Amino acid sequence: MTDEGYFGPDSLFWQVNQEMFSLFGGARALLMQAAHPLVSAGARQTSFYARDPWKRLIRTVQLQLIIAYGSKEEADATADRINKLHETINGIDPVTGLRYDGLDLDLLLWVHATLEESTLMFYEKTVRALSPAERQEYHEQNLISAELILLPRDHVPATYPELREYIDGVVKGTDLLLTDVALDVFDLMRGGPVPWTVKPVWKFIAFAARGTLPPELQDLYNVTWDDRRQKILEANLAGLRRIRPILPDRARTVRPAAWARRRLAGEKIDLIAKAREARRQL
Repeated sequence: MTDEGYFGPDSLFWQVNQEMFSLFGGARALLMQAAHPLVSAGARQTSFYARDPWKRLIRTVQLQLIIAYGSKEEADATADRINKLHETINGIDPVTGLRYDGLDLDLLLWVHATLEESTLMFYEKTVRALSPAERQEYHEQNLISAELILLPRDHVPATYPELREYIDGVVKGTDLLLTDVALDVFDLMRGGPVPWTVKPVWKFIAFAARGTLPPELQDLYNVTWDDRRQKILEANLAGLRRIRPILPDRARTVRPAAWARRRLAGEKIDLIAKAREARRQL
């Protein structure tokens, strides 16, 4: 029997994350994550934004998608690789003077929560609305991926509304800060060399990321936003939702999900090797 991985094609987690437009939420999540100075301190240590930031960002996204669509062996190997990297990330943040650690549960939770919320937000805006029960189903399935990267489920809010409350509390609190790393990430969103694979849609992705940030983070990043921009954003997101059903599968489905379906159909495919090959083509 073919290994479906930790989720499988019938799971809501698979269905949501396979959507290309759901992936757009990653840019919003990245801005939210970079606003946490201790998350940024870890990024500063690895210099992810200084050495070929696009390849590193795409590599991070691919690793997350392999956990979603790979076999259990591939997901375990990928999670182990992420965890070993996190083990090397620690020190004293020069901005706040506080200690940071790549395995700190609170930092892992902030990264996990912002990505979950952003993914579901863009899925609902560009594919279909989810019921409260479906949001909770996705949330519970996502606890599996949390545990794979050493975030225990008992450290994650038990319900999706509670996860949203947690995010709102952090956003309205005093922990977030505009550091040099956050500014670099914001500048990355606004321009610079963009890989040909995302160039046609990047301007809109960055626009949508800025426009869907909580107002407090728009203020932090000094984002200029008004009713006109909001109407433009809503119209474009609604347009994506309308045209999505008629788009070819390759324009709607992320590559790892397509590779996984071929593997489940009997084709021998190594998702990790396929991801590595795709990065070389950037």
